[in-house]
Amino acid sequence: MINSLNYIKEKLYGIVPDVAVVLGSGLGSFTDGLEGITIPYAEISGFLTSNVQGHKGSLFYYEKNDKKILVMQGRFHYYEGHSMQEITYPVKVFSKLGIKKIILTNAAGSLDETLLPGDLMLIKDHINYMGNNPLIGKNDDSLGERFPDMSEIYSKKLRQIALLCAKECEIDLTEGVYAATMGPSYETPAEIKMLKIMGANVVGMSTIPEAIVANWCNMEVLGLSLVSNYAAGVKMGHLSHSEVIGAGQIASEKVKKLLNSILENI
Repeated sequence: MINSLNYIKEKLYGIVPDVAVVLGSGLGSFTDGLEGITIPYAEISGFLTSNVQGHKGSLFYYEKNDKKILVMQGRFHYYEGHSMQEITYPVKVFSKLGIKKIILTNAAGSLDETLLPGDLMLIKDHINYMGNNPLIGKNDDSLGERFPDMSEIYSKKLRQIALLCAKECEIDLTEGVYAATMGPSYETPAEIKMLKIMGANVVGMSTIPEAIVANWCNMEVLGLSLVSNYAAGVKMGHLSHSEVIGAGQIASEKVKKLLNSILENI
């Protein structure tokens, strides 16, 4: 990790960002038009390369209204064949850099007919149905304790700020529970029914490993889901990744407006 830290510190001229943002599928346009520093993942020791459509595969640093912001333009996924430790490595690096807050975004399928494609949902809790946990293995005491509490992974304080920002921006934002499965296949109608009974409102294939590690590292976490489609069995239709990307592009201005407001106020 020392090599990763030193390289990023050198590229950022020793600046410690105030907040990190992880962009999910179809949300890569958030940084379009911004001036800053781009660091391709391929240049950073320990970072994987992103091979999923809609993920640019770079760190992007910029400053706005005295806020120092580091953006992951695309994440790594468990379904790509990487380990939980590999896909959460960037979060550990962010913690070591001194970043105290992280915003995790994703595209997700709706389990609720009242959550429409294009809607935004604030994550208040999650259900880990990925069959693994990123904290398995030898514990790194320099980052967090062996048995971390998960009672409040998603910061109530940051969620309150996000809800106020949404109100000011005149954007509908509801709170709900995010469930994650391993992927890459979409869930079956029976699995969706099960997750709905368990209390999930949306489902995806990411975010939870990063949230667990960030919480373990004592970072404040905010989670935001863009509803890209209805999950299997909720509505008739064929599910595809192009639909996810398309929903992100359509809702990009709304997401950008809300994220910018949140970043200004946290």
